[in-house]
Amino acid sequence: MNFVSLSCEEDDSSAGWTLRRNTTRETRTQCDDWGRSAGSSCNISYITMWDSGVYWCESREGATSNTINITVTGGPVILQSPVLPVMEGHDVTLHCKTKTPPSNLPAGFYKDGSLIRTEPTGHMTIHHVSKSDEGLYKCNIIVRGESPSSWISVTGKPTTSALPTTSALPTPHPPSPPPTPPASAPFQLVFRLICHLVVFCPYCISTVLMVSLYRHRATGNDLPVSMVMTPPPQAEEGLDNDYDDVITAVTTEHHF
Repeated sequence: MNFVSLSCEEDDSSAGWTLRRNTTRETRTQCDDWGRSAGSSCNISYITMWDSGVYWCESREGATSNTINITVTGGPVILQSPVLPVMEGHDVTLHCKTKTPPSNLPAGFYKDGSLIRTEPTGHMTIHHVSKSDEGLYKCNIIVRGESPSSWISVTGKPTTSALPTTSALPTPHPPSPPPTPPASAPFQLVFRLICHLVVFCPYCISTVLMVSLYRHRATGNDLPVSMVMTPPPQAEEGLDNDYDDVITAVTTEHHF
């Protein structure tokens, strides 16, 4: 009589995870049909050979976990192997054991029916497993018997994008120095300055002359203009002898 407890590691307790299994007798049955449920766990108090099969967790929405293989044997030899998938690059050790001591007898290990090798201590380590190591394994101890087969799954490593190393990064080029001006540049600048002066100076001179003439003209128009009215000459005084009054000269001056 053996006791086995299986449980689902829940990321979300509201998902309602439950254990299910497939065996030679039943398909997709849940824990209440073959064990005692306690939340997301399932306990089997008495396990038999008929409990051998594939087990997994399933949520209410239908999401499923990875599957595990459980093999129950009534024979004298069993193979201890990982029930969960093994990640690529890791090591995995298989143990071939008997119910009665001694348990470290020499054993032959098989994969998919073909002999891999015989180990004198009864355990075999596969270093740096890869996808090609995935398969059905069993072991055989002489005069004791053969174990049931167990499936070993291998999963790939998570892929991560490698950052480029310093040597792989492109080397920045120093900025190019500004072009050196030719030796004749100062002479060209002087020549351009003289050309601008020759063109601009006559314009300045003509402007000054026009302003001066305008101001001179404005000043001449402001001078006072006088108009003088004089009496008739003395030669004509004989015509007016009959007048006793003397006409005084009148001068009228108009300013503009």
